[in-house]
Amino acid sequence: MDEIPETVEKCLKILDENLEILANIEMTLEDEKEDELVPNMELYQLYDMTEDVSQSSKIKRAEINFINRQGENF
Repeated sequence: MDEIPETVEKCLKILDENLEILANIEMTLEDEKEDELVPNMELYQLYDMTEDVSQSSKIKRAEINFINRQGENF
């Protein structure tokens, strides 16, 4: 019986920690619209876009790994 309040407290803590990520989803979707290819892009622009996509993928992978590790703690 004492475990239930403790579990609820852990869940609330996880939700609180991830609230900012959830709130930024809409902003992230809007940013992705800016990453569209346009004709006649310069090589440096394509390179920059590739770097941005790579970094974004790494961040998303790290977030997924973090969430999975948090789930294992239960």
